[in-house]
Amino acid sequence: MSAPNAGVPASWPAPFVTSPVDATVSVPGSKSLTNRYLVLAALADGRSRLRAPLHSRDSELMVSALRSLGATVTEISGDGAFGPDLLVDPLPAAAPGTRRVDCGLAGTVMRFVPPLAALAGGTTAFDGDPHARTRPMGAVIDALRALGVRVDDGGTGALPFTVTGSGRIAGGRLEIDAGASSQFVSALLLAAPRFDDGLHLVHRGSTLPSPDHIAMTVSVLRGVGVDVDDSVPNEWRVAPGPVAAFDTVVEPDLSNAGPFLAAALVTGGTVRMTGWPASTTQVGDKWRTILPALGASVHLADGTLTVTGTGRITGADLADTSELAPTVAAVCALADSPSTLTGIAHLRGHETDRLAALVTEIRRLGGDAEETADGLVIRPAELHAGTWETYADHRMATAGALIGLAVPGVVVRDIDTTAKTLPQFPELWQQLTRSAGARP
Repeated sequence: MSAPNAGVPASWPAPFVTSPVDATVSVPGSKSLTNRYLVLAALADGRSRLRAPLHSRDSELMVSALRSLGATVTEISGDGAFGPDLLVDPLPAAAPGTRRVDCGLAGTVMRFVPPLAALAGGTTAFDGDPHARTRPMGAVIDALRALGVRVDDGGTGALPFTVTGSGRIAGGRLEIDAGASSQFVSALLLAAPRFDDGLHLVHRGSTLPSPDHIAMTVSVLRGVGVDVDDSVPNEWRVAPGPVAAFDTVVEPDLSNAGPFLAAALVTGGTVRMTGWPASTTQVGDKWRTILPALGASVHLADGTLTVTGTGRITGADLADTSELAPTVAAVCALADSPSTLTGIAHLRGHETDRLAALVTEIRRLGGDAEETADGLVIRPAELHAGTWETYADHRMATAGALIGLAVPGVVVRDIDTTAKTLPQFPELWQQLTRSAGARP
């Protein structure tokens, strides 16, 4: 798999452009889909193939986790432009043993894999990067215990912890509060077909963030023959049964497409993104409505999404932008009128506290931003050169690069963190900006 951003300096002068960008861009496969398909392939009734999957730190961590549980993952030649296809032979029958899983900073690994570890049997120790130990994990830990699985977390409700399973989970009705992350729901739904009695999962909480990601999970489950009933709000019934082996092409990552598309708006240029699906469950499809609200024109035809800026960025009130919010906030920091982003309180528990990080970094460059209970308010202000810290968060890094297009002298600290989901980001960004006379 790809080496993360080999040779890219830790302090990266963001390219500043003097004319509109005009470029055609392709991005690698969706991280959210790749890691969901990997989990389902590990539970399937035969060999599965992922075509054009993502190859990044998050997907490498997932592959390593599944291998530690006994699945076989093999790279084979394929037609994808960003790396080989993956063949996955599923987990073997439950067997005793001890193993370790490195979660890095990948939410999908730290939340999706523990139920699989219980089904695999034996004892599995989970840990990750330093900040991973601050990410919410309590709902998955409590859910596994309620399902009869032994979890030792020292009372912290967070990494590190160990899961000791018998190789079987009875399932049945289970109530959780998934208010901190939709991944808590997805983690249980993905493993539920292998529970003896399936799963009737009920969310008991005031909010449920990122419902698009749960819809994605339901869609991929149905795509491999699993019976899922989500007709009652905040409830999901997954019938027990086999997960059919599959052969699928992974869609491009539409969230990672965001900074490139937004570059058209920031520079008053045009960006064409290839491989855009006609229909999708990815939250990144919201770019087709977000960018027009900020002043761009957007057109989808024959699998290519074309975004054109007018030379003006207008502020907007936007709700539920989810993981797209760092890119949206970067654009709003360059707008000529105020913006309000709401429904994103859960971003405080992502790779970093993204709301606090965005406010800190926008202010560091002279901007006017503040946190609210569930989002951000960003007002027009003249930005200046400075260092943009990333907090080991890939979306903070790409947000800094986007501001750097319009503000000379922006230096992004630790651009390497983009390897989490897009190792090729520095190279692709240089290609994008070359058409617009980029300079540090």
